[in-house]
Amino acid sequence: MKIDKLKTITEALIFASDEPLSVTQIKSILDDATPGQIKKAVEKLNHEYCQANRAIEIIHVAGGYEMVTRDSYAQWVKELFKKRSVSRLSQAALETLSIIAFKQPIANTDISSIRGVSSSGVLKTLLERKLITISGRGEGPGRPLLYKTTKEFLRYFGINSIDELPKPREIEELLQEKDKFPDENKPVLESAIIDAEGNIVIQEENTDNQEKDTENSEKNE
Repeated sequence: MKIDKLKTITEALIFASDEPLSVTQIKSILDDATPGQIKKAVEKLNHEYCQANRAIEIIHVAGGYEMVTRDSYAQWVKELFKKRSVSRLSQAALETLSIIAFKQPIANTDISSIRGVSSSGVLKTLLERKLITISGRGEGPGRPLLYKTTKEFLRYFGINSIDELPKPREIEELLQEKDKFPDENKPVLESAIIDAEGNIVIQEENTDNQEKDTENSEKNE
């Protein structure tokens, strides 16, 4: 397939997809294109967008390609969605999600032990939002369910793989340099801290009333 045709088809597929589209998925549609050709097509598209000063670009996130607006246009895009309801993760959810991200796979009992409060309700919320999934069962008493993060988690935080998360020992250093990171990359960097026992703790303003009620009910148990 000629590169120009491959480029336009790839652009159409990435634009139409409601989730990051991997090279494998694109190749399954374009049998006569190689992975290398697909990657080259994406590179050419981004080069053209840049040369034409377009407001969009294609990024590699959560194992696939996704079309997004450039950071420099964020202030106007935010105005567009300003009046829409934004569902942010509660402090309890971010705290639990951070523990899972750094210690996965991990059981509910271990998460609750680190947090000092039952995490069952929060885990249900994270499962419903597809930020975590059940990865199997542990070897301990009762063979508890184990939890791990998902591709949606990677997409939520704008990273391509779990390896891109800062290591616990790096978080404090990253927090001191947080102004160097663009806004969309700040959730996990700004709000993560390490407590005296070396546990990972997430702090962020809670605007999700449903999750707030869940957290309060857990504390009353």
